[in-house]
Amino acid sequence: MMANHFLPLLEHWYPRRDEHLWVLATVYKTLGPCYRKAGAMMLFNDLGQQFGLLSGGCLEADIQRQAARVMHSKQALTISYDGGDEDDIAFQLGIGCGGTVYIVLQPILAGLNYLDLIEVYEHLSRGGKGLYSQHISEGTVAAKWQAQDSVALGSSSHGRCATLIEQDNQTWLVTPLSPPPHLLLIGAGVDAQPLVAMAKTLGWTVTLWDSRPANGRREYFLSADHILREPLDQLMHNKLATDWDAAVVMSHNLQIDADAIKVLQHSPIQYLALLGPASRRQQVLALAQLDKQELSIPIAGPAGLNLGAELPEGIALSILAECHALLQGAAGQSISGVLTPVPELRS
Repeated sequence: MMANHFLPLLEHWYPRRDEHLWVLATVYKTLGPCYRKAGAMMLFNDLGQQFGLLSGGCLEADIQRQAARVMHSKQALTISYDGGDEDDIAFQLGIGCGGTVYIVLQPILAGLNYLDLIEVYEHLSRGGKGLYSQHISEGTVAAKWQAQDSVALGSSSHGRCATLIEQDNQTWLVTPLSPPPHLLLIGAGVDAQPLVAMAKTLGWTVTLWDSRPANGRREYFLSADHILREPLDQLMHNKLATDWDAAVVMSHNLQIDADAIKVLQHSPIQYLALLGPASRRQQVLALAQLDKQELSIPIAGPAGLNLGAELPEGIALSILAECHALLQGAAGQSISGVLTPVPELRS
């Protein structure tokens, strides 16, 4: 299970919470370059199953061994891996990124209210968000959940960082949690298939809309979470509408695209993409009787980052990369600087 959003991990734990022994492992501090940062979580059980990642796959086998100790002792354990220490297992195995990662392992026990994870699971499943606090201690096990439906967790709740705080001479890690991004696709033709597949690989929730009988057939979109067919003017009345974080309009029909763009101007989405060149965007806006300067939600059109993509898979990667960057509040540029900006090729 490669998805690292917390809700998909809890979906594995929740129905089997009393069938196995479970341990929650959380990165609470890092020094130097590390694969995951504070707030990253992972689940282990007594079958040897692992859900999530705390490194690039380098440390998980040893963390599993430490988790077995926690299952036996039923007490919290703090461990660290130093990629720069010659005596540390991470260094000896030649793994890790060279930094130091600190991890707390907590047993998930019914007598400890399952670390409040039932409340976390139920709340995130309903589209809620909140703050998850874990006591960083050797031995003592404690965690608490504070729902914050009406409180903003930053400009992008999907990217807000965890924080260590001191309270009553105790150290707590406070991690903002929210559901995975929920993507809406308007248009469910053949080229939507790789977009759905990639979004699901990212751990996102995906809703498809297409009222045309030949499109959006379940056998071609087995991984999609929802397929909708109601009239576009009823779309915002759907119970899912408040959960959408981003939308990609790709029906390949000018009128449908125009109607969708107009309807989605009244939605809570943060990213709105329109497939096709800039000239087509102008046609769509004209049909929708919308002025580009007066849009409440700007349109990313042409959609995506300039990856030089021509095939559906590359275009899907380009769109999701731009969407991911916006939701995370990132620039969407080359990290190393090896790529220099080039003029936009599409027109």
